[in-house]
Amino acid sequence: MGSRAATLVTSDGRALALNKVPIWRRRKSAANYFALLPYLAFALFPFYIMFVTSLKSEQEINNLGNSPFWASGIAVENYLYLATNTAYFEHWMLNTFIATAISTIISVTIGTLAAYALARLRFRGVELFGVAVFITYLVPQTLLFLPLIDVINTIDDVIPIRDTYWSLILTYPTFLIPFVTWLLMGYFKTIPVEVEECAYLDGCSRLGALFRVVLPMAMPGIMCAILFSATLCWNELLYSLIFIQDETAKTLSVGVITELIRGDIYYWGSLMAACFTGALPIILLFGFFLDYFVSGLTAGAIK
Repeated sequence: MGSRAATLVTSDGRALALNKVPIWRRRKSAANYFALLPYLAFALFPFYIMFVTSLKSEQEINNLGNSPFWASGIAVENYLYLATNTAYFEHWMLNTFIATAISTIISVTIGTLAAYALARLRFRGVELFGVAVFITYLVPQTLLFLPLIDVINTIDDVIPIRDTYWSLILTYPTFLIPFVTWLLMGYFKTIPVEVEECAYLDGCSRLGALFRVVLPMAMPGIMCAILFSATLCWNELLYSLIFIQDETAKTLSVGVITELIRGDIYYWGSLMAACFTGALPIILLFGFFLDYFVSGLTAGAIK
């Protein structure tokens, strides 16, 4: 198979031939993208169903003769119900955002320093400590919340943090820090040690080389850790359900199911509207930083 060629005429009248991408390579790329369409449809299908259902009226949702895959009209009553009848929806969004942001900052900061120490420093028991971090990450939350209840109650006797998002900020790092440490350990090992040695020759200390050389090079991995940590915090349910009972202090994941699911009655339209609205920040976050996410995840996985 051949390829099409184009010519470029310069200012002095010379014609330069520019070779375009071969036709076979373009066809191969098109076939690869076409093969990804089923996976893309499978991934986006839940969001599509949430969005379509949120635009239906209650009569249309309850009518079993209507198709669940599209709406006959656009009804905004479900979103109006969230804004008017669900009194604390804005509080839930704000509480979730604050708990997610602060927990992610704390966990990524501590996890980055711990991962760098385990990847670069050589001290007795470093490999054993790395395995211990990984095992800690594997401990399920259903086992961790039992001792954490005593911790929160003890702190609450001094500082009132129960029924506030501060109880979540203190407990979320228990599963975020081991995850960030495990994720960034592999990424730091992909960065050559020689760049740090060059920084030492230029007069940098170890911390100076870390902040001026290593961290800028590790930014894709750090962004990957931030995205994963923010997603885990945003979707967390168990700790929010246990530590917070006040309606105004609940997070989005708990407030939606307690307010819009009452016994065996499901407010499907408003429930889907709340789920779609709650998923938008994470979708936008991954959309803006997708390149960092892919490069950081693959580099750490290869090592």
